[in-house]
Amino acid sequence: MIELGSTAALRPRLETAFEFAQRQVRRLAQQHPDFYPMYTREGRWKHDGEAWTHWCDGFLPGMMWIFSQRMGDPGWRQAAERYSRPLEPRRLDRAVHDLGFIFMSTYYRWLQLSGDPALDQVLIDAGRTMALRFQPKGRYLCSFLGPESLFIDIMMNVGIIFYAFERTGERSLFDVALEHSLTSRRVLVRGDGSTAHEGIYDTSSGEFLRQSTRQGLRGDSCWSRGLTWALYGFGTVFQHTRDARFLETAEACAGFYLRHTTADGAPPWDYDIGPGDRQLVDTSAAAIAAAGLLQLSTLVSDAARSMLYRNAAFRILEALAGPPHLASDRPGWEGILRGGVYHIHKGLGVEESVMWGEYFFVEALDRALQVLGEAAKMK
Repeated sequence: MIELGSTAALRPRLETAFEFAQRQVRRLAQQHPDFYPMYTREGRWKHDGEAWTHWCDGFLPGMMWIFSQRMGDPGWRQAAERYSRPLEPRRLDRAVHDLGFIFMSTYYRWLQLSGDPALDQVLIDAGRTMALRFQPKGRYLCSFLGPESLFIDIMMNVGIIFYAFERTGERSLFDVALEHSLTSRRVLVRGDGSTAHEGIYDTSSGEFLRQSTRQGLRGDSCWSRGLTWALYGFGTVFQHTRDARFLETAEACAGFYLRHTTADGAPPWDYDIGPGDRQLVDTSAAAIAAAGLLQLSTLVSDAARSMLYRNAAFRILEALAGPPHLASDRPGWEGILRGGVYHIHKGLGVEESVMWGEYFFVEALDRALQVLGEAAKMK
């Protein structure tokens, strides 16, 4: 991992990257109004490439909500509302396992600013819909691919079910979210803190059959984005449950990330790639890790571990906040971060900007700037 420079130099670097992110998002909204992109093709958002699944619509308005809250700019607030409102019908969408991505990045942030109970109801409805994916025999929430499939990605979405429980007191919602998290911990997280992308079940018996993958190198490899989904997701579950098992798992995933991540601040797209495989990093995994590590730094009680996770996040952001990862030196490139990877086997969004990488980079920048600002006030 790269060495962290002084925090005095880090803050203006991150502020410059945050300003660049705003310019790129503003440009996207101006050039392609009311368009919800997923990944670029040759640096351009608007194209006819395959989506595979419909899961990214919350990330663009989610960034707008972050900009609105941090900058106090009514223009960003108006844009965030404009892009969030059309998502409301998806609170009942049973075709995806990504309702947390869609609504916690948008309606939850909106609710924090307005307190409108109608927004709260949208989140509750989405949590209840998400809970309908539960497979009682295997004790997990199934992926969009079918009832036999469990994805590590779902750990980033289970929080909306916990939220619905906390707002309604419906114990069945808590039980579903808890059981899914325990199952994912047991069958997808390995002893060394690495993760599998997918678990396959026998739906008739509920028996776990094997680890598999759709986007990683192999079923027994560690796909880096999946690892960071787990790092962040299990930390979120600990926030909701205060169950130490989930903090332990988040820290195990963080430990694997920190031990194995490459020196330029971004991990390989899969940690098990060999000489004959494509030698690519995934900046979106790095952005997710930075956000997850900043969250984790607030969850652990030990000051040394908290500092370890915080500084690791700062190191990642320091690397991402300038070329070659930041697209600020590439005129005409429409995204914020280059070097993201969506689906390498399908050839979708490979070495491109990807919308979840953009969102979690902006989220991590915002969190880091808050931390640095608070530290500066204490001096």
